[in-house]
Amino acid sequence: MVTANETTLQDLLEGSKQYRVPLYQRTYSWDKKQLSQLWDDVVQLAEDRVTHGSATHFIGSVVLAPNPGNGPTGVPQYLVVDGQQRLTTLTLLLCAIRDHRAKHEDPIHRGRMNDLYLTNPYKPESQRLKIVPTQTNRDAYQACIDSTPHAGGSDQIGAAYRFFAAKLVELDDPDDQFDVERLENAVISGLALVSITTHPGDNAHRIFESLNNTGAALSQADLLRNYLFMRLPTRGEQVYQSLWLPLEAQLEKSKDLELLFWLDLVQRDSRIKQADTYAGQQARLDRLADEAEIEAEVARLCGLGSLLRVVLSPETEPHEAVRTRLQRLKAWGTTTVYPLLLHLLDRRQHGTATSDEIASAMLYVESFFVRRLLIGRATANINRILLSVVTEMDRTQPVDQAVHAYLSTGRKFYAGDDEIRAAARAVPYYLNGRPHQRASILRWLEIDHGSKEPVDLTSLTIEHVMPQTTTEEWEQAVSADLESGETYEQVHNALVHTLGNLTLTGYNSELSNSPFDVKKAQLAKSGLVMNQHIAEQTAWGRPQILARADALAERVVAAWPGPLAGAKPSTSVAWNLMNTALAALPAGSWTTYGDIAAIIGSHPVAVGTRLATVAAPNAHRVLQAGGLVSPGFQWLEPDRNDDPRDVLRSEGVEFDEHGRASEAQRIWFEELAELIGLDVETTEEPSATPLDQENLGVRFIEQLNDEHGEDVAAAVWELAEAWQEFGGRLEFGTGRDTSCFLIAREKGEEGGNIWPLAIYPSGRVEVVFQHLRIRPPFDEVTMREELRQRFNGAPGVDIAAAKIELRPSFPAKALLDPAARAVVRETLQWFYEQARSNGSVFVGAAR
Repeated sequence: MVTANETTLQDLLEGSKQYRVPLYQRTYSWDKKQLSQLWDDVVQLAEDRVTHGSATHFIGSVVLAPNPGNGPTGVPQYLVVDGQQRLTTLTLLLCAIRDHRAKHEDPIHRGRMNDLYLTNPYKPESQRLKIVPTQTNRDAYQACIDSTPHAGGSDQIGAAYRFFAAKLVELDDPDDQFDVERLENAVISGLALVSITTHPGDNAHRIFESLNNTGAALSQADLLRNYLFMRLPTRGEQVYQSLWLPLEAQLEKSKDLELLFWLDLVQRDSRIKQADTYAGQQARLDRLADEAEIEAEVARLCGLGSLLRVVLSPETEPHEAVRTRLQRLKAWGTTTVYPLLLHLLDRRQHGTATSDEIASAMLYVESFFVRRLLIGRATANINRILLSVVTEMDRTQPVDQAVHAYLSTGRKFYAGDDEIRAAARAVPYYLNGRPHQRASILRWLEIDHGSKEPVDLTSLTIEHVMPQTTTEEWEQAVSADLESGETYEQVHNALVHTLGNLTLTGYNSELSNSPFDVKKAQLAKSGLVMNQHIAEQTAWGRPQILARADALAERVVAAWPGPLAGAKPSTSVAWNLMNTALAALPAGSWTTYGDIAAIIGSHPVAVGTRLATVAAPNAHRVLQAGGLVSPGFQWLEPDRNDDPRDVLRSEGVEFDEHGRASEAQRIWFEELAELIGLDVETTEEPSATPLDQENLGVRFIEQLNDEHGEDVAAAVWELAEAWQEFGGRLEFGTGRDTSCFLIAREKGEEGGNIWPLAIYPSGRVEVVFQHLRIRPPFDEVTMREELRQRFNGAPGVDIAAAKIELRPSFPAKALLDPAARAVVRETLQWFYEQARSNGSVFVGAAR
């Protein structure tokens, strides 16, 4: 016998009780994808509850079993049979909300949240926590509950806490003092769960299995079709043949039918979620009285289906300007623009808008996308904004003017011309938006240049003129323009990803880190107008990059119209992004003013000034480039005078006798970008094409030898041969700099392909923790930590714990030491055995 009740997180956590995760359950394993989905749902729910205070969002079930050890006294304890990942995540979110509100609003929130939802106050230590994770996760979880210096470490629990802390910084609008409070209320009382409690003697695991033993579910489109024809008892056959079959023929995929039904609802209510399509349509159709009205409704949906087909297949649109805009908006890849596109086509079909007007409206939307990306706000509130256009724009104006006016009002980050000019010089374009969106803008700019060459722009990719990986030749070239007190690293980080340093080419694997003379000769032959300007330069450094940024900014301003006069500028963007990045820094790590400046498109001095005057999370983790605390550092709390080095030491940062933080614990610019979810194109992966691997292997060793000498090349190859002796194989990349991957398992095998290291001719041996996070058995943080510690046993290898989700590296020259080679060889053998083992390591994650 079981008891099932719909409940809220508030009901589940309030009062004295404790939920213990059994030791046999898998450790905490939610990653960024699952955390992002929960965050998006909670943010949307908080917005919905502004107008519908009783709105809820169902997030699943928890299965609980009374602890056999419960006695007549003490806190009632339950074993969490199912739902432990969900409960753990929600309480980590509450920890992040508690700490954010305690810091930015009132310290009282810390005690309030602890006493109500996170701990059982005044109880013995063994009964104090409301949620008790597995032993492996317990210390990291308790650090978050107790707000110790180790909260937000590099483990999976710490990563979840840091994810929410960074998102709260991003969400917190200084003009809205209640936004975080609304979010807390949505989490506490708006998230609905089904609590299933077994009784003594029940087989809790059998219940768990039956809950998860489901067959193939009907899609929402299937359900709606069944409902409609149930409502057509006499006309069903004729309606099916004359209307429904043509609709299915236009939209061949079931998901496109479901998309149509959702788009139809969203044009009436922008809050409708796609998951609620069937329920929303059923509630609307229930109000129709007879078969004639149902048939008319199917006919209307069939008409909308023909319009959606144009949106999904823009090449079928006859009007050239409309076709171009539809093609670009589809290429952008944001489906939440579809309700507006469907509305615009519907307006034209009904004669309330012309083709020129809807093409103009679409251009404003395209411009809105482009300009937001250029200032670094590609995704901020984008879904909510787009889904609300149809319901909130002024219907009395011509449709293009109405769309332009709606996008220009409020805080929508529709950047003005001056913002575009400033962003082109400073904002790291290459880290904003999605890779295909960044490439699309450059392709559209090339078309705007009036290129007449028969070049297939879709085959081109983005090339950094000044390369991402520095070389001695490039450092000498760029250093010629350094100002007093500047370093090459600062200038490189500040400019390398900006718009002025980027172009399109089909040669980037060949160009790679080549000197500018080699690159410009190749770019001159590319057939692109935008590359001719680069090829005409005698050198490539800061003056040339900024001049090109200015020129491209003017092209952007001319091609994509800005907001109406009076639109609110996005002046706080940079500092919001800085705070998000700082909140994501793991305990036991540090970064520099220059790294932060490069992320936000600013200058190290400006970052230092800001941190010295305005409160920001983890500001004490920002140091000078050499790892020293800035001489001007001071706490903003007037009564605080402790040494920031002592605080950093308590968090796990190591200092040498000169007061310099360990270089191994520094979070570099690119790693910082990865931590906050900027869409960085990662380093090369193994080639999927069956090219001549033997020849590529020879090229890899030759390049390594040329860069670092025969001894380093021989040491690396000794380990590569050992890897093959274990049973692994080598695979080589196809770029200009040939990389080497140690493959332990193939893509088609259980668990997917996996490799521990990527070795580059530059002399970098990269430990691919980021890749391993989703490959069993190394998706377990304990396994990655053991791998880190094993590698760190080698002399010359020092991988920081804070980088266990990134791609840290050690120098190949460390392998010259026979003792280091022996440790790395032993570690690689251990890795291979773990990757090849079967059994418990591949058991799926408990919920």
